[in-house]
Amino acid sequence: MKKSGLGLLALAGLALTACNLTKYDVGGTVTGIEGSGLVLQDNLGDSLSITGNGAFTFSTGVQNGDAYSVTVSTQPSNPTQTCTVHNGAGTIDKAPVTHVIVTCTEAGQFAYVANQDSSDISVFAIDATTGFLTPVDGSPFAAGGTTPVSIAVDPNGAYAYVANNGSNTVSVFSIAAGTGVLTQVGAPVSTGSTPVAVIVDPSDNYLFVANQGSNNVSAYSISAGQLTELAGSPYAVGAGPSALATDPGSNFLYVSNFTDGTVSAFTIDAATGALSGMSGSPFAAGAGANAIAVDPTGTYAYVANERAATITAFSIASASGALSPISGSPYDTGSDVQAVAVDPAGAHVYAANATAANDVAGFTITPSTGALTAVGASVASGSLPAALAVDPAGTFAYVANADANDVSVFSIAGGTGVLSVVSGSPFLTGSTPRSITVH
Repeated sequence: MKKSGLGLLALAGLALTACNLTKYDVGGTVTGIEGSGLVLQDNLGDSLSITGNGAFTFSTGVQNGDAYSVTVSTQPSNPTQTCTVHNGAGTIDKAPVTHVIVTCTEAGQFAYVANQDSSDISVFAIDATTGFLTPVDGSPFAAGGTTPVSIAVDPNGAYAYVANNGSNTVSVFSIAAGTGVLTQVGAPVSTGSTPVAVIVDPSDNYLFVANQGSNNVSAYSISAGQLTELAGSPYAVGAGPSALATDPGSNFLYVSNFTDGTVSAFTIDAATGALSGMSGSPFAAGAGANAIAVDPTGTYAYVANERAATITAFSIASASGALSPISGSPYDTGSDVQAVAVDPAGAHVYAANATAANDVAGFTITPSTGALTAVGASVASGSLPAALAVDPAGTFAYVANADANDVSVFSIAGGTGVLSVVSGSPFLTGSTPRSITVH
């Protein structure tokens, strides 16, 4: 029997109502959890206790068109950690939410240094009170390839990945809990030509490698530390890619390009890790764009321009990830700046070889604009400070001095961000340390 127009409208209304009443899951990934007692909440009502790293899903779904808001209700203890939610708020749009990322951190326990000319990795235990570095048993460890120039540790502190510039590979190491000792896992994985930078995304699902000789980025999925190159990899970037950074929500990947002084930008497919070029990319930075860092809110990006002796500051569009120069940028560094890092509070930027040769300088970030203002006097490091890392607690800064074969350690004054040398610094490494990371 033919239905009347009113009947069809009623059926359409029922279908629309049913769609709106459908509930969709809200969930994501937790990384870095070591303590106990972490509790998440959605919309301040649905509580979920987290007992380990990996995927989570709230028990109560959210109706289409309604808002979700994931927050930390209780922080973990024993050890005390700080967990931060990214991609945690929005409106349900006829699909489950799977890309909430909860990142948990604590004071740095170990420092890892890639030594280019001795082809090994120095590993140090960190005294959380003083910043003092003590080599772990067995350090340094063979890199598994020649001329390692970059090292990254996954957000859970379980694996380390080393880019071997001379052998065009990435070596994978398991990290012994509590000791930091490295054990190579399997054979090194092939990359493009002369890899110079490696990074693990905040979800701990994907690894990216910048290949300077082939002007591209290799992308891999991660499973229990093992790497599988993604379909579509490698991805073309600008000339002379030098460094990598992601936003804290693992939505965007940024690549600084040394030769053409630009930043290539991509969106990251959360489900596959595939990269898609961003509208407006590449974005102009400065001559010799050598390093890049993104602040912990994903609001600002900072690029160290070695040849221009400047830092270019960008604001990041929250929806698209596009970069826009900040008023007053670029900022003069007075020397051939080599590296840049942002503290975990997003209050300060630190630059190596800035203000004067072999110095480290600090800058205050204006929260509303991202603009930089010099803070205090620069401090002396060793010869050619090539890499810089700030520990997850924001207490210490670590600088790898390539020509001095050591690491300088500085304490960071709370509030002001002023640097002062730690007693016992510098600490000896292998030959020509080029990269340092702290976890």
